[in-house]
Amino acid sequence: MTKEDALRAVEEQAGGGVDGTGHDEGPTTDTAAVDRDDRDSAAEAPVPGSVPASGAADASGSEQRQTRKKLSNLRKRIAANLVSAKQNAAHLTTFNEVDMSSVMDIRSRYKEAFENKHEVKLGFMSFFVKASKKALEAYPEVNAYLQEEEIVYNHFYNIGVALSSDRGLITPVIRNVEQKSFADIEREILGFIGKAKEKRLMPDELTGGTFTISNGGVFGSMLSTPIPNPPQTAVLGMHTIQKRPVVVEDELAIRPMMYLALSYDHRMIDGREAIGFLMKIKQYVEDPTQLLIDL
Repeated sequence: MTKEDALRAVEEQAGGGVDGTGHDEGPTTDTAAVDRDDRDSAAEAPVPGSVPASGAADASGSEQRQTRKKLSNLRKRIAANLVSAKQNAAHLTTFNEVDMSSVMDIRSRYKEAFENKHEVKLGFMSFFVKASKKALEAYPEVNAYLQEEEIVYNHFYNIGVALSSDRGLITPVIRNVEQKSFADIEREILGFIGKAKEKRLMPDELTGGTFTISNGGVFGSMLSTPIPNPPQTAVLGMHTIQKRPVVVEDELAIRPMMYLALSYDHRMIDGREAIGFLMKIKQYVEDPTQLLIDL
């Protein structure tokens, strides 16, 4: 074997970053942080036949193009739950849109007074949590779940709020929403965000939800179809607010609009109920004074 043959063999073995068509797939290194308890499981393992994970160049002078990292325990649980949800339910998604003008007006007029009194900012999420509670009252199947051949109705409202963390998607639960004010809800959400950053969320803060709200709009998502978190029956997806032309009382107007998505288990919720639920959300968000005076 000549020197050229040896170099060619090493080069062929290190070519794992090229797909079957010969096109470079680009780097796939995952740089996300992991929980301290998961660091051992996240150790990098070298790709068979590739250069070591130190990043050293191979014999041909090209840099490493792949690293591998074991799934963290949290990511394993997320993956298992999502696959189970898709396999064991009949999911369907329905959509609507909501005019955010009234909520934005209230926030603009009262944000300073609200923050001065309650020491927390007034966000959009508290309006949607309150609106969801009202809609769940009107459509109890959305707050229920299937257990074998029975429907179990929850007569309390524990609403999960999906948050993105450096460990992945987490969904802390605001318990007994029916007993809490806008300020209570905003404080809990802010507390969850702080705990997530410091990796201090406790397991009981992530369980026991009866319904979930996911806000992909904070990342710019225009539309999505979220997956309900079992055993929950449904999840509400909020999306980015965009100014769009709409017809208001036969006049064309520019309004801040948001698309809403409700993904639900079609085995126990029909399309009529799902549409009605979203219409309730729309009703309360577009006229939030009904929430403020508890109508």
